[in-house]
Amino acid sequence: MDERRDKARHRVLKAGTIEFGGGAIDCTVRNFSDTGAALDVTSPIGIPEHFTLFIQADGLHLPCTVIWRKEKRIGVRVG
Repeated sequence: MDERRDKARHRVLKAGTIEFGGGAIDCTVRNFSDTGAALDVTSPIGIPEHFTLFIQADGLHLPCTVIWRKEKRIGVRVG
């Protein structure tokens, strides 16, 4: 499979929170780079196109845009 990303992602397993409009959904960060991430979620339904990803272990609040959605995973562009 050809790599289409600008930067290689690193596999991680960190707890995250998708924050938007006063709401929040727990997620698991499965891979991560400076430009994007893959997030495991219970369901992608109800997650807006733009949100803030909070990774508590790293103390990061990252603005994200959803690029793709699958059954229980979403891919996002960071920044």
